[in-house]
Amino acid sequence: MLKLENIEVYYGHVHALKGVSLEVHEGELVSILGANGAGKTTTLMTISGIIRPRKGMVTYQNIDLTKLIPEGIVLHGIVQCPEGRRIFGSLNVMENLRMGAVRRKERDEVKNDLEWVFNLFPVLKTRIHQTGATLSGGEQQMLAIGRALMAKPRLLMLDEPSLGLAPLVVQEIFKVIQQLHQQGVTILLVEQNARQAMAIADRCYLLETGQVALSGTAAELKSNIALEQFYLGGMAK
Repeated sequence: MLKLENIEVYYGHVHALKGVSLEVHEGELVSILGANGAGKTTTLMTISGIIRPRKGMVTYQNIDLTKLIPEGIVLHGIVQCPEGRRIFGSLNVMENLRMGAVRRKERDEVKNDLEWVFNLFPVLKTRIHQTGATLSGGEQQMLAIGRALMAKPRLLMLDEPSLGLAPLVVQEIFKVIQQLHQQGVTILLVEQNARQAMAIADRCYLLETGQVALSGTAAELKSNIALEQFYLGGMAK
């Protein structure tokens, strides 16, 4: 479905991604793990077309994404839920959700998907007239994911959905991500919380300083001593 081959990305003279290759098959939940600065967000932004690779290829259903603008990539069904939520703080919950569906014309399906989002995140239905800026951090993350779902993604990319959230809220968010996966949504998940991510992922890639250091099934990585050492003292716990 999605394939990155030997992606090289630079920020000026800084070599951010160094030959990154990975794949996501239809229906999979694949997680990209790694510390801050490992290149996780850069990988997602390269897929989204926000960053252009200097070398390498990104293909989706045999379409070369490096030749498309970000808007064109979204129209192919690749939707990113960014780190830091980035909801529209001055708009209410319903307006934020409708922004996700702004390019969709099938009104009945949009209405059905609104109900789908409200079933996933019941608290949002009780906040439909509340502005995004007044929501709690967890509610804002739910809204950000809901807005992405309203774009009807064929590939949903989630960037650090647990960042800055209380443990109970993190559990709730990951429960919904797992539910989406079970419903057939293809997901590429970027996450520092390795243990949480590996608990729900089919396969994982560990990035370290812009390179794929380890890859395999979640079960394989769970038993990998190098991964445990890499996360010693924090992120995998």
